[in-house]
Amino acid sequence: MAAMNDLSLSIRSATPADLDEVLAFWKVAAEGTSISDDRDGVARLVERDPEALILAEREGELVGTVIAGFDGWRCHLYRLAVHPDQRRRGVGSALLAAAEERFTALCGRRADAMVLDRNTSAHQAWRAAGYEPEPQWSRWVKHLTD
Repeated sequence: MAAMNDLSLSIRSATPADLDEVLAFWKVAAEGTSISDDRDGVARLVERDPEALILAEREGELVGTVIAGFDGWRCHLYRLAVHPDQRRRGVGSALLAAAEERFTALCGRRADAMVLDRNTSAHQAWRAAGYEPEPQWSRWVKHLTD
């Protein structure tokens, strides 16, 4: 994973033992919830791609997450979430660096992120990391389950 200047921050891939903690963390740190925010959905992610869910920990406590999904063609970022008490301390940058390192190793060429329109504080963080919105695109969704 990416090297960091903050020695108290560690970055690692999630394991099945982390799932309950991650789901509880998202309720505190993530902006909204998703239909796939359940134990079975996250377990399938970790089983299918053990390096996709990246965690940031400080002093043994979970302080951030990002899902760095790669489908063999495109690189997708989801669930970049940093604990409110840990924001503006380099956690998000370290997670994005780890995700981008993963994508580069997989020969990915471009990363995209799903960011809520209303989450304007996140827009600033994404821009600072070098990401830009593409207003000509819209996300189209069909729920496959209730």
